[in-house]
Amino acid sequence: MFNRFRTTEVRNARRLARIARFERPIAGPGARLMAWANMLLVDHGVFRLAYLNHHRVGTGEIWRSAQPSPRDLARFHRRGVRTIISLRGGREHGSWPLQREACERHGLKLVEFVLRSRDAPSRETILAARDFFAGIEYPAVMHCKSGADRAGLAAALYLILHENRPVAEAARQLSARFGHFRFAKTGILDAFFALYLREGEAKGLDFITWVETAYDPAALRRDFRPGFWSDVLVDRVIRRE
Repeated sequence: MFNRFRTTEVRNARRLARIARFERPIAGPGARLMAWANMLLVDHGVFRLAYLNHHRVGTGEIWRSAQPSPRDLARFHRRGVRTIISLRGGREHGSWPLQREACERHGLKLVEFVLRSRDAPSRETILAARDFFAGIEYPAVMHCKSGADRAGLAAALYLILHENRPVAEAARQLSARFGHFRFAKTGILDAFFALYLREGEAKGLDFITWVETAYDPAALRRDFRPGFWSDVLVDRVIRRE
């Protein structure tokens, strides 16, 4: 028990040190090299240079993608994008200071709306999403790390809450087409929308009313069971966030 506690304590201390390091502005070539190396190798950015998983969402001026590089952000700026939305939360990777710097350089507004890919969406987050999408400046690009799970959840919520699309249609934003695995832990996002269709829409409740009055995140968390091998693939092989 003591060894386990000590291991967790050391891991948390290292994470806080990484966050502190990448929260600082990039100062000098050494810090810039470290940020790029971390983005490309530790944060798997080398794969995103080949494929950004970038797609338009609905009919509005908003796109979903994986974590953009400075080069991608410059391209977004040239295409008229005004707002970059980070869904990631954690700032312990070199992508964060590089993104922050590039957004400042190109006049892009960088905002955060943190989502989780392996937990039942909280009632507060879902309700906050409605005002969030109503309040940002478009065109916008929202991203997570890979553009598959949190970007899929955000895209679905955008379609439901901002474009008033049917939930069954919006839930298709969580698809293997975008690299989403519904049988891993990330499948709890699919289970969330399926729960509404089964227990909310079937009873005539609109999505927001169901979230406010009937949705139970703890029960969803308790009842969801990921597939073992799919979970190994996503968390241990691909190493998704």
